Amino acid sequence: MEAMIPVVDFQKLILSEEEECKKLREACEKWGCFRVINHFIPQTLMAETKLVAKHLHDLPKETKMRNKCIISDSGYVSSEAISPFFEALGIYDMHGSPNAVQDFCSHLNVSPHHRKIMKAYLEAIHDLTSRVSQKIAETLGMRDIDFKDWPFLFKFIKYDFTPKTIGTSGTQLHSDTGFITVLQDDENVSGLELMDESSSFKTITPKLGSFLCIIGDVGHVWSNGRFWNVRHRVICKEGTTRYSMGAFVLSSRDGNVEAPPKLVKLDRARLYRPFKYEDLREHRINKLKGFDEFLID
Repeated sequence: MEAMIPVVDFQKLILSEEEECKKLREACEKWGCFRVINHFIPQTLMAETKLVAKHLHDLPKETKMRNKCIISDSGYVSSEAISPFFEALGIYDMHGSPNAVQDFCSHLNVSPHHRKIMKAYLEAIHDLTSRVSQKIAETLGMRDIDFKDWPFLFKFIKYDFTPKTIGTSGTQLHSDTGFITVLQDDENVSGLELMDESSSFKTITPKLGSFLCIIGDVGHVWSNGRFWNVRHRVICKEGTTRYSMGAFVLSSRDGNVEAPPKLVKLDRARLYRPFKYEDLREHRINKLKGFDEFLID
């Protein structure tokens, strides 16, 4: 069954139109995801960056392995690590580490033309993701958070699907660990599914020129349980290669994950004890299903 997830108009958000802001908050609370349309990133740049992703994934494996991890799973992830059909290249903290993009390009011998496209796209997606995150925070009355300074992880993702793999899993059911993920999903190849409140799977249909935004674990904890960290997966539904690109907003620069005191009110006690983002990420790497250990008894 198809998921009729909310669609949010970015231009109306920037103008703080009441109805659009209300729609955004409800999307975060009830769905844990939404689509952003009418944004400022050109469709031509989105298409060009997808071609760059294809080029990068066509590189020899020994070249891609030069994309080293700064934190776990932040660099090259081979098909042996998660799924035989999943592969990813990553750039960690491109805002906080001025040489992050340059090092990535140098290690993979990226051409000047592709570097130019990557730089334009990464700057644009960082700006869009930061502004969307800020608008999400503002729906809860929080206006003093600089999301542009939060560490980002950007990933070029490939699912090597074929007609023989239809029905198999590209990624297992999971929630993202960060605050929010802003995803340019493949506009031609479907496969992304989310689990709704009744534990039923709903198909997310691709929409050309839009970005899919997904609330993660940090977003759930930071909002003191108000926002839903929706679980999702990728299934092979079409026998062709699927590409997506994601900007993952992780946690604050100091790595502390907790609900701000302003969001902890008498009618909603603090649900989770403060913890370090690294502890949450380690928790997931060890294949633990949830993060109930962070709940306050």
